[in-house]
Amino acid sequence: MIAIAVIGLMSGGCYYDVEEILYPNTCNTDAVTYSITVLPIIQRECYTCHDALTQNGGVNLEGYDQIFVWIANGKLLSAIKHEGALPMPQDRMKLDSCTIAKIETWIDNGALDN
Repeated sequence: MIAIAVIGLMSGGCYYDVEEILYPNTCNTDAVTYSITVLPIIQRECYTCHDALTQNGGVNLEGYDQIFVWIANGKLLSAIKHEGALPMPQDRMKLDSCTIAKIETWIDNGALDN
């Protein structure tokens, strides 16, 4: 009985918590805004290396004005889609397609500071 419980506990934690795998076709890009959608993604995925203090590679993505520079020159989207010379996040897996779609939708809608 104990062996079954141990096996159950061990197997329950052996999956990747990837939204696309767990919930396919659930990417909602209808109400994407900078403050509610994009900023939390950038803070979580980019600030480790590209905040105002760190600025790896001379890239600061902290604050709307700073991130807009990288949107306007096309390098942010190119980097997160792994289409440019410097795919980001560096040395980590590419962002999932839904996260990229949300950022791309926001950019396509004018990259407003909303």
